[in-house]
Amino acid sequence: MDKLFIDAAKTIIGSKRCIALTGAGISAESGIPTFRSKGGLWNSYDPTVYASIDTFMIDPSKYWSIRGDFIRNYNDYSPNQGHLVLARLEKAGLLKCIITQNIDGLHKKAGSEKVLEIHGSLREIFCMSCGREYIAPDIPPGEVPLCACGGVLKPNTVLFGEGLPPAVLTEAEEYAGTCDVMILIGTSAIVYPAAYLPVTAKKNSAIIIEINLENSFKDSDIIIEEKSGIALPEIEAKMKKL
Repeated sequence: MDKLFIDAAKTIIGSKRCIALTGAGISAESGIPTFRSKGGLWNSYDPTVYASIDTFMIDPSKYWSIRGDFIRNYNDYSPNQGHLVLARLEKAGLLKCIITQNIDGLHKKAGSEKVLEIHGSLREIFCMSCGREYIAPDIPPGEVPLCACGGVLKPNTVLFGEGLPPAVLTEAEEYAGTCDVMILIGTSAIVYPAAYLPVTAKKNSAIIIEINLENSFKDSDIIIEEKSGIALPEIEAKMKKL
């Protein structure tokens, strides 16, 4: 394992355009349950009823009735060492971008600045009529919160049956296509279209460093089967000695 940490450290230091792709695994280390795990939200609510775009367009009150549970699921959690190391790598100029499938905002809370939240952010709300944006907790009260213009407010997260935001996805694809190193962290890399990103990076000769409890991307070059909160500080420590 020590050799893998050293190899990863050398690869990151030698890169010119290193990026990271993160999934639920990195946030699970902060104590956030995945939606479908024991204690996850979808064990209590049917997502096709409460969190689908089709249902929201017909009856948005269903989503808003469980909004409080969403917020309670995230407000009490803090970034872990994995998030913090990535923020420090960015500050040091060694990480150009984080692409995340998570909606918890922990990367930004950790201090990372260039974060592409391809599934949106739980903290952000927007008006479906005029486009005005709100940041939690500054959301108008009501069973179905309304904008000052009278329009229905929608969470800026990707609901079931809804496509990813085109602009964010395009930018993520551009980073994946031009990076020379991609660090996969806590993601199975099997849910599309996010699963295309490491494939795109590999096609353009990027080195793939995977940090997962189990190897999930068959073309990874350096595979570290460990929690990111343990592996990333180890890699950072090796970098300081090089």
